[in-house]
Amino acid sequence: MTTEIASGPRATDDPESADMGASSASTGAAPVLDIVIPVYNEAHTLAHCVETLHAYLDRALGIPARITIADNASTDDTLSVARALAGAIDGVRVVHLDAKGRGRALRRVWAESDAHVLVYMDVDLSTDLKALYPLVAPLLSGHSDLAIGTRLGRGAKVVRGPKREFISRGYNLLLHTALRVRFSDAQCGFKAIRTDVARELLPLVEDGEWFFDTELLVLAERAGLRIHEVPVDWTDDPDSRVDIVDTVKKDLRGVIRVGRGLATGSLPLDDVRRALGREEPQVDGVPRGMVGQLARFAVVGVASTVAYALLYLLLHPVIGAQAANFTALLITAVGNIAANRSFTFGVTGREGAARHHAQGLVVFLVTWALTAGSLVALAHVAPHASRELQLAVLVVANLVATVTRFLGMRVIFRSAGGAP
Repeated sequence: MTTEIASGPRATDDPESADMGASSASTGAAPVLDIVIPVYNEAHTLAHCVETLHAYLDRALGIPARITIADNASTDDTLSVARALAGAIDGVRVVHLDAKGRGRALRRVWAESDAHVLVYMDVDLSTDLKALYPLVAPLLSGHSDLAIGTRLGRGAKVVRGPKREFISRGYNLLLHTALRVRFSDAQCGFKAIRTDVARELLPLVEDGEWFFDTELLVLAERAGLRIHEVPVDWTDDPDSRVDIVDTVKKDLRGVIRVGRGLATGSLPLDDVRRALGREEPQVDGVPRGMVGQLARFAVVGVASTVAYALLYLLLHPVIGAQAANFTALLITAVGNIAANRSFTFGVTGREGAARHHAQGLVVFLVTWALTAGSLVALAHVAPHASRELQLAVLVVANLVATVTRFLGMRVIFRSAGGAP
């Protein structure tokens, strides 16, 4: 893939000088904002967009900004129009890519930009530009790491047809359900990110098309970064050329891929946290890393306890209390060890998995001994105890055994590099 860059009225036809324009505005000074507009075959509307945006920046924003037109291999006159705009308007530049893809264009421009904050907006200017300052202000102050416009937040005013409304809400509901995200609107074409944050996240984002910004947001949220949301006034562009069916298929594949990466722990989000100084807070007397591990261990423990209780209640009438306790513990222990291995302690891959499960089952036997002993003690104290009372005693015994199980697993997975 080749890239052509031209910027500002001082741009030259000399290729080497043109490449130098990639890192500075036409004035030679690095801008505070780099506003990227990815375009594909938008010759008919590009000039209006750039002129409107440039006039707004001069009139209302008061922050040094550069407009970067990222041409995604357009086949019409988009590139010629973009070059003409860059030659006529100070602070406008063009980056031409030989391959299509909104995410590909954003990755290229953002990775090379010298601005403090990187902004992305759609060429149709569907979002009211009055939201631009509220979008970038928390990033300039250092309060937040990313900012997104939301059409689904309280206070947003949206004009669009029922079909696109249904698709948008359905997609965001899918993200909330499948990936447990908290941000409200993944696909609004109005986003910003601090450059230092982008440097850490971009290498982890695989998608180069429409799923790019969703993937970026999911990884940022899972890395513990702060995402600021701005309700926007948004008007649907009736001339949109997005292939909805193809985009939905690719987005679904992206959700599955990212979900798998999060579930297996293969994404190095801890490296992002460390690079940005977002490691978990330390508590006096508690080893580094244990606070987060305890939180994740608790999540797995709650799920395991619920599964254990259901299995025990189902098996008790058939095989009795002790056998039901042993069987339910054994089944949930296997899942518990696997979940804690990847989710709690961040150990991935198959290497050492069999050994870890064997060591984990030793910890399971300790847990079983505690719970079995509690049943024996209950039988002496209350020979006719109900099944529900037996379960309550077992749950308490499991809670007592939890500390032992956590410390045991921490020792097991430390040798695998998963625990500090």
